[in-house]
Amino acid sequence: MHAALGDPLRLAIVDELTISDRSPKELGERLGIASNLLAHHLDVLDDVGLISRVSSAGDGRRKYVQLTRGALAGLHATAAPEATTVLFLCTHNSARSQLAAALWSARTGEQAHSAGTHPADQVHPGAMAAARRAGLLLQGAVPTLVGTIPPATQVVTVCDRVHEELSPDPTWWHWSIPDPTRAATEAAFDAVVAELDARIGALSASRTHTEGNAR
Repeated sequence: MHAALGDPLRLAIVDELTISDRSPKELGERLGIASNLLAHHLDVLDDVGLISRVSSAGDGRRKYVQLTRGALAGLHATAAPEATTVLFLCTHNSARSQLAAALWSARTGEQAHSAGTHPADQVHPGAMAAARRAGLLLQGAVPTLVGTIPPATQVVTVCDRVHEELSPDPTWWHWSIPDPTRAATEAAFDAVVAELDARIGALSASRTHTEGNAR
């Protein structure tokens, strides 16, 4: 693992993935790495268990590269920008984005919103129940259509379909989170809460780490 991270390009890839899942094309464009060289570096990182590659829930021909959760305990993101507010997006704004916004506010104390490209009539009952189990409040939450996004907003797409539909700005983050409404089981919703909580917790820890070093 140390040998894999000894290469500056592989270290840059891992650093990028601490914040956002990326397709190989996005990684190549952001880091200026040719596709054949990127494929080699991704294979090295995959071989030592640092990353995984998952198929998109939108365009099944597309893959997203994810950092393996917990593979590098204590790894802190170095490029997490400060933003006035965070906006989580998914297709129906009925589960993942609602839970993400509630978790962000609860864990960081910062403002967060959510919206969808094709909002449902109501928040999914399974998301409401999962929120209660996690000690979060979704009462009164209503799916909302995404509109004009204000400046100084950190956008996080938590749905592959939205990420591919909106052609996101390079500054947006993408978290490839499975849609729990497909299985609609308690376990599926709880798994989404756990995954979101781990990602938000890692980012919150990185900010605390950076602020501590600054002091």
